Amino acid sequence: MSKPNQFSLLSQRRFGPFFWTQFLGAFNDNLFKTALLVVLTYDALSWTTLDPALLNNLIPGLFILPFVLFSATAGQIADKYDKGKLARFVKLLEIGIMLVACVGWVYKELWLLVAAVAGMGLHSTLFGPVKYAYLPQQLKPEELVGGNGVIEMGTFVGILLGEVAGAILVAYKPIGIELVAGATLGCAVLGLIASWRIPPSPAPAPELKISRNPFAESIRNLNFSRQNRTVFLSMLGNSWFWFYGALMLAQFPLFAKDYLHGDHSVFVLLLTVFSLGIGAGSLLCERLSGHKVEIGLVPFGSIGLSLFGIDLYFASAAFGGTAAVDAFALLQQPGVWRILADIVLIGIFGGFYIVPLFALIQTRCDQKHVSRTIAGMNILNALFMVASAGVAILLLGQGFSIPELFLVTALLNAVVAVYIFSLVPEFLMRFLAWLLIHTVYRVRTVDTARIPEEGPAVLVCNHVSYVDALVIGAASPRPIRFVMDHRIFNTPFLSWLFRAAKTIPIAPAKEDPWVMEKAFVDIAQALHEGELVCIFPEGKLTSTGEINEFRAGISKIVARSQVPVIPMALRGLWGSMFTRDKTNFFERRIERGVRSKLALAVGLPVPPEQATPEYLQEQVLALRGDWK
Repeated sequence: MSKPNQFSLLSQRRFGPFFWTQFLGAFNDNLFKTALLVVLTYDALSWTTLDPALLNNLIPGLFILPFVLFSATAGQIADKYDKGKLARFVKLLEIGIMLVACVGWVYKELWLLVAAVAGMGLHSTLFGPVKYAYLPQQLKPEELVGGNGVIEMGTFVGILLGEVAGAILVAYKPIGIELVAGATLGCAVLGLIASWRIPPSPAPAPELKISRNPFAESIRNLNFSRQNRTVFLSMLGNSWFWFYGALMLAQFPLFAKDYLHGDHSVFVLLLTVFSLGIGAGSLLCERLSGHKVEIGLVPFGSIGLSLFGIDLYFASAAFGGTAAVDAFALLQQPGVWRILADIVLIGIFGGFYIVPLFALIQTRCDQKHVSRTIAGMNILNALFMVASAGVAILLLGQGFSIPELFLVTALLNAVVAVYIFSLVPEFLMRFLAWLLIHTVYRVRTVDTARIPEEGPAVLVCNHVSYVDALVIGAASPRPIRFVMDHRIFNTPFLSWLFRAAKTIPIAPAKEDPWVMEKAFVDIAQALHEGELVCIFPEGKLTSTGEINEFRAGISKIVARSQVPVIPMALRGLWGSMFTRDKTNFFERRIERGVRSKLALAVGLPVPPEQATPEYLQEQVLALRGDWK
């Protein structure tokens, strides 16, 4: 049965009203901020004597300052109270802030508008933990990536439309200021109306006491998140994306004006292509991930962020236009399509990067601590975004051009990516697995929902190729500890990767009894800690395509740990380039096509008392059938 389209969630009350509430919030934030930035970029002398470049980096920094100060408290509030009620409170607050902004617009009081910027930052701080903790409560696990993708798409489309509307309305003479004031207030009212349809979402920790010291709570919150290393490093990876994005986006007004020689419509064009890219990348995540949390997309996204960020620098340097243009005239300029392509691809790969990270954090953190985990992430996001504003101001002050700023950001992204993925090799392993099954193979999965979502289990499978572990790992919704022959485990240049992936080496008793016994101890420990362990009971790769006799080691494992055993079978892998099939490789390529078809079938759990080698071999053989 085909899975429902992720957009079908929009018609359901558990998702639709919440989507429109957050969409309108993102739209209004950016309508207001963009209108203010356009005024200060193109009409600065009427408002202030401050440097526009300083204000373009300072105002986003002020917007995110409340995230640093109040995110921990916001996370506590979101865990203690019903999220539907909180959403309505936040929307009422937004109306009050927009009333203050209206006064600032009408009387041209810049610092009143700056105060409203900080107020909208507070509004977003309070709504952030609600936004991402609401989804795991209302969506099924298989809907989470699609739901996150739609939310991210909606967020960035809201950002795009808000920025476009802000830039257009404020430039509409002579009533642009009044139009912006009315639009922001009206949008806040529409957000409140949408929030009334959000269904009840019970608090996971109603007994929680709200700390009166937000700074101490912030430290406590981050310390709690650090206990789960994968989640915390994913939070850091998420925050780095906001550093990258904030630094890039803050330069767009002056990049459009000073380098592309465009009016405000060129600024709108840059925002449009970037936001469309983010939206497209976010939506593509569900298809590319196979309706599960696929963190292998994160390194893929990071590669694109660096490659196209670097090319944006070279494309900007090669652009030779000098005439003042609007958006339509700009499109006729030589070299501009390369710049736009780089920006949209940065957005697409940004979507690949950010959506799986959000889903990973939501699913692997303590479910009673989701809002506070998201709040901790928002603290980090805010610190990174403040740092991005500081870095931009510093580098621009040292004489760096905006294209050089793009280059520095892209190179830093590569360094950060290598660092994070070396600390959490699961990202790299999943990327290699994802790449394998989307290039060399076409993989169909059968009943992979039988792999338990939590708790210990032993997975047993036939051993056909050198990439069996990658195929199985790509199909599993959870990390798996694989048991591997010690000689392969010690392969030069690869051993560091196997160690980082927590692979368990094993040896025959006659070769190294100590390594064999340690392997059984490590397997028992992993199962005791609730992990999945996969073994290949044949003990060696098949050289004929047939399943070899299962060895007795599985009996020893089950007798010690008493956990269920999940039989699995790889189908169609025999004869591919990574097997021991000795027939002509090129003939096989012609016969099998450019991409080999294969399947992974998962059987019903076998109770430990029935998990004999003979019975498990029968189950795996039945699952495989005649398709080797």
